Amino acid sequence: MLSKEKLEKEAYSAIEWIKDYVEKTNAKGVVVGNSGGKDSATVLAMATKALGKDKVLAVSMPCNSISTDYDDAKLVADTFGVKFIKADLSSTYGEIEKSINTAMNGTITKEASINIKPRLRMTTLYGIAQSLGYLVIGTGNLSEAMVGYTTKWGDSSYDFNPIANFTVSEVLAIGKMLGVPEKILTKAPNDGLGGQTDEEKMGVKYSQIEEMIEKGETDKSAEEIILKKFNLSKHKRESIPVYSFERKNYLLENK
Repeated sequence: MLSKEKLEKEAYSAIEWIKDYVEKTNAKGVVVGNSGGKDSATVLAMATKALGKDKVLAVSMPCNSISTDYDDAKLVADTFGVKFIKADLSSTYGEIEKSINTAMNGTITKEASINIKPRLRMTTLYGIAQSLGYLVIGTGNLSEAMVGYTTKWGDSSYDFNPIANFTVSEVLAIGKMLGVPEKILTKAPNDGLGGQTDEEKMGVKYSQIEEMIEKGETDKSAEEIILKKFNLSKHKRESIPVYSFERKNYLLENK
């Protein structure tokens, strides 16, 4: 984890970066997918400090979710005084899953079914953001990205992300610094997609991922899992591959 002084410096630099980026793009504000978890709460706090509460919209998107997630999301929005709306995607998810499953003769996998939810949420955030002239601000951290604990075209899709280079422990520290409620920071991380905590799903602890990021080593059994996940999820961290060949393109040459 970064030293206290370095973390504070980078946190406030990231807050200033949010302000500069939104101004540079001429956006009117930002939309935050507010899950009631540590990452979205910390990003919401950073965005509010950067832009003011009137330019931040928190969106809860329950999708057959437990009610406490909504309660926690509302707590975060109320704490920072931002506008808070709910778009319930439960019935939409049910219809899409049913349609896909029918087309595939009942062979849709559990993992594929689960990943429909974050992709629906991404679509919802962009529908709202485009309507308001806002940007979608990302809420994924470095620890998750390194082991591919993200959904392609779901939570990994956004216009910009102020915490993508911070580990989980650093996000928690920034959240505490900015006044995120203790209840949010201390609850076990859970993406709300499969009934298990993040660490139970991954099979490793966030602290072990952070050790691999910062030291290149951790508990041997965890190290094997982390390296395997890192290698298998490489495609999630790269730009989309496209077939290319040498040709003239005056638009690119004179941009």
